[in-house]
Amino acid sequence: MSVDELDTRILRLLLEQPRTSVREYARLLGVARGTLQARLDRLERDGVITGTGPFLSPAALGHPVLAFVHIEVTQGHLDEVGDALAAVPEIVEAFSITGGGDLLTRVVARDNGHLEDVIQRLISLPGVVRTRTEMVLRERVPHRLLPLVEAVGRAAGK
Repeated sequence: MSVDELDTRILRLLLEQPRTSVREYARLLGVARGTLQARLDRLERDGVITGTGPFLSPAALGHPVLAFVHIEVTQGHLDEVGDALAAVPEIVEAFSITGGGDLLTRVVARDNGHLEDVIQRLISLPGVVRTRTEMVLRERVPHRLLPLVEAVGRAAGK
């Protein structure tokens, strides 16, 4: 998927002003509404835009503790354990990884005791050999994509 300068401008607006209407985006970009809609449809179809929902704060939902839990899985059980992780509501993301462990999960909890309960639940899953937990002290770089969008746009303009 190739992203050009107009796509980059569209993506920047979507990230900076997510609640604006398509009509207003078109006006701000100086393009026809149909052109903008066609671009948005293509960006969605190509998987560049994957969602439009709100970003929620686990801390504001009463889960201020954040940890990354590495999970080592018995050989041949990766899919089973991965499927079982989906049933644990405190796991907000899970990835297959290389290196130390087989899975990396992002876990939220109400407090340290709750985190321990979640980890004990993970350890009890069939196929889980061991876990290693790293607690987050402070977020240093919040989730962001605008710098990447801008870099891709600059590369497209060369």
